[in-house]
Amino acid sequence: MFRFLRVNMAAKTCVFEDIPEEYAGLGGRALTSTIVAREVNPICTPLGPHNKLVFAPGLLGATNSPNGNRISVGCKSPLTEGIKESNSGGQPGGHLAKLGIMAIIVEDMATEGEWWQLELSKDSAKLVPSTVAGLNNFDAVAKLVETYGDKCSYVTIGRAGEFKLTAASIAFTDRELRPMRHAGRGGVGAVMGSKGLKAIIINPEGGKNHPLADEKAFREASKRFAKALTEHPITGKGLAEYGTGVLVNILHEAGGLPTANFTVGQFDKHEGVSGETMNRLTKERGGEGAVAHGCMSGCIIRCSGLFPDKQGKFQSKWPEYETLWSFGPHSGISDIDAVSRFDYMCDDIGVDTIDVGVAVGVAMAGGGIPYGDAEAVKAAMQGISDGTPLGRIIGCGTATTGRVFGVRRVPCVKGQSLPAYDPRAVKGVGVTYATTPMGADHTAGYAVTANILSCGGKVDPLKPEGQIELSRNLQIATASVDSVGLCLFTAFAILDIPDALAAIVDMLNAKYGWQLTGDDVVTLGQRILSTEIDFNRRAGITESADHLPDFFVDEPVAPHNTTFDISHEELKTVFNWIKK
Repeated sequence: MFRFLRVNMAAKTCVFEDIPEEYAGLGGRALTSTIVAREVNPICTPLGPHNKLVFAPGLLGATNSPNGNRISVGCKSPLTEGIKESNSGGQPGGHLAKLGIMAIIVEDMATEGEWWQLELSKDSAKLVPSTVAGLNNFDAVAKLVETYGDKCSYVTIGRAGEFKLTAASIAFTDRELRPMRHAGRGGVGAVMGSKGLKAIIINPEGGKNHPLADEKAFREASKRFAKALTEHPITGKGLAEYGTGVLVNILHEAGGLPTANFTVGQFDKHEGVSGETMNRLTKERGGEGAVAHGCMSGCIIRCSGLFPDKQGKFQSKWPEYETLWSFGPHSGISDIDAVSRFDYMCDDIGVDTIDVGVAVGVAMAGGGIPYGDAEAVKAAMQGISDGTPLGRIIGCGTATTGRVFGVRRVPCVKGQSLPAYDPRAVKGVGVTYATTPMGADHTAGYAVTANILSCGGKVDPLKPEGQIELSRNLQIATASVDSVGLCLFTAFAILDIPDALAAIVDMLNAKYGWQLTGDDVVTLGQRILSTEIDFNRRAGITESADHLPDFFVDEPVAPHNTTFDISHEELKTVFNWIKK
């Protein structure tokens, strides 16, 4: 039942094939990273014909597992020049799994200027000339729905991807066919654009949930996992009520809310862009707004509300905390309506809200955009879609923007911008930023759990002690979670409720007839990280790149006046199972 689909953009061929033995038992990030590591030349040009773009649902896709229908996208990143896995919600992951497609491998590239769309159904896959070239994501999906209907799901790139800007994202439609779920980080949208692939249309008709080796055991394990998610205060209530924006006030109080390009750890107007304010305005404005909205089938956490404008019309999904921060405190803006419009623009144009939002703040530091000027930011964002010089610069992300504007304090690791947690005040996540093979990425090892939220224990965020082990364990666990296809937010329950992890293992065993234990989850995570690190080493990215920019080490950040004081020698011990 399970198979791969290889799509050759030069030959215009679509070939289903049995899954090779070396890829058996892998899904999600484990599969994308293994395929990229085995099949892509590490020193190839990321936007050239030798790179490959891989889409893979997780191991629990096409089941009734709660929160199990996410999708991984893998390639060599044009942003970091290393391996990349970018992860998204939405409907396509579940739909691909129901069609029995465990990976789409997009190879080679079409003739420059040609745009194609991939039509997928139960027994068919074919490339046809694209009907939506030149359109941004919302208009593209609306036009595709006119042709293919509202039962399909859609994967698209906006104009940023067509321009091959290195912060371009890939959009995945949600249950209401809005292209608001994104594989955002690492420039995966630029790789899709380089292939000449504008859209993927997935018709799930005739697809079905995967057969289960033990239906009763799976059903019981699924119920246990759902119980853990609903009983945990974060996954059961907090995220549904306030979204990830609940972290704005929390990080402000912790002194870890990076403001004005990481010059201070608090923002005096933080309430203006908080999750609490978003919740209140959503309820007051009513109309098309909604609290507690799931981004994909099977989601029971429902963190992604719908934010209405002052007239009650849909304005955007609830922006994630990282988006509220990058266009908010980082850029000196406290107007939540402005930030939500920027979120919509990012989704529509198809860019990473983190790398582009941070680029905006860096451009402000370099004098390219007035600090705190929302109208100037709107014009710059429109410039990405229009292809203006400033727009193209910002659309290529923070590192490019910093170089162009001659900014010394550029918050990047391996070419990718830091997210919304100052590593001097949340040191565990600083270890993750410095060492993950993905470039600066909070989700790779979300140490905010124990540093700030006292979830899974407590490690003092202001002291270096314990941060290496914390980040190491979380990076291993996250690699496994990404491979199963689970939403990362399930980790809150996994860390605090022992039966949550046991239930995941039991679901996998009941689905596939395996006999995994918790130790196997650790082994899988280590195997994935080893594969990714090996690819990066072969690409020329060595341990010398595993560090934060100097200013985090040299400049104390208020209010705690701490620096990032974990040495490079200590950082080298994170992946201590890998032989040198």
